[in-house]
Amino acid sequence: MASSTALAVLAIFAAATSEAAAREAGDPIAVAWTEGDVGGMQRILSPDGETTIGYVEYHQRVRDGILETVRVSRFSDGSSDEDQADARLGKTLDALRGRSIIRDVSGQAIVDLTIDVAGGRITGFTGLGEDRETYDEHVQLPPGTYWGALIFIVLRNFDENASGDRVVFHTVAPTPQPRSIDLELVREGSTTLQQPGNRLDVTRYALRPTINWLIDPIIQRIAPATEFLVRPGAPPALARFKGPRNYGGEEMLLE
Repeated sequence: MASSTALAVLAIFAAATSEAAAREAGDPIAVAWTEGDVGGMQRILSPDGETTIGYVEYHQRVRDGILETVRVSRFSDGSSDEDQADARLGKTLDALRGRSIIRDVSGQAIVDLTIDVAGGRITGFTGLGEDRETYDEHVQLPPGTYWGALIFIVLRNFDENASGDRVVFHTVAPTPQPRSIDLELVREGSTTLQQPGNRLDVTRYALRPTINWLIDPIIQRIAPATEFLVRPGAPPALARFKGPRNYGGEEMLLE
């Protein structure tokens, strides 16, 4: 029988090994669930859930190991938000490239950013007329950089990548200028979601920056409370999203 001292040494070694193996923010997530070709539409509701303010259209396909996603949210005032994101899909999800576009009520693009993760480059513009700023930035973008629909794939694979009750990843966020930051998904516990004629047991997750947003006014603008309610299962299913539509801070509800 091993001595208590030997067991203690083994326990310390195991803990150290586990900590060393923990993924960093820029590491690609491990993928537990198979992704395939998906398309659909869903209503966008006001924060109180009473009014339809738009529709979100989503398309996803997998070709030769490349996951291609397009998500467009169109609002009743004529404005829209669009995210495109491609990633190499295997045992891990390695981001490759994408684009984020925000259009005003006249349909004119006021933010249009192209994100080249593999090439480490962000290009595009923000603003209109004299306020327009163009960007051509060379930045280090690790393969664990996720935005748009890729964030829900991180959420769906939360258990396989969590350190404690959180998963950290990198993102590029229009503020409206491009800003590279780390975000974390935090599991906050179980709750229930009441729907007409139905009551669901769900798990609540929060999305927030890893830095102290109180000391950064720009982060305050893009980091209001963001909540995901997820129905456990194989794979997990998103039951509700409540949070900002973009850096402008207008809140919306998907259910």
